[in-house]
Amino acid sequence: QVQLLESEGGLVQTGNSLRLSCSASGRPYGRYATAWFRQAPGKEREFVSAVTWSGLRKFYADSVKGRFAISRDDDKNTVYLQMNSLKSEDAAVYYCAEGLETPGLYVYYRREDPYDAWGQGTQVTVSS
Repeated sequence: QVQLLESEGGLVQTGNSLRLSCSASGRPYGRYATAWFRQAPGKEREFVSAVTWSGLRKFYADSVKGRFAISRDDDKNTVYLQMNSLKSEDAAVYYCAEGLETPGLYVYYRREDPYDAWGQGTQVTVSS
């Protein structure tokens, strides 16, 4: 059974940076894409970023493009989300998710259903 464990989030000031990590364990061999989603209070969970198994293709929500960077370290089975220039609207619970990389994922990577393993979420708070 796949387990995804996010690093602890935290409280950061507006304009500062924070890096989240997502470590995977227990997965059978396969090609998996990993994504980050977030959910702010009173809002639906939304896509933030995704990276393919190879690490060569990366996707970002428009709201974070140019500020966030996703990367993966396969030796450590870990995916990172580097968040720079944080804004108050970035405050949310962040979830990492993983799913088998299929052709459909390149089209539907913003949706939740391509991902069948989810972490428990980590809180990111941004203060002004």
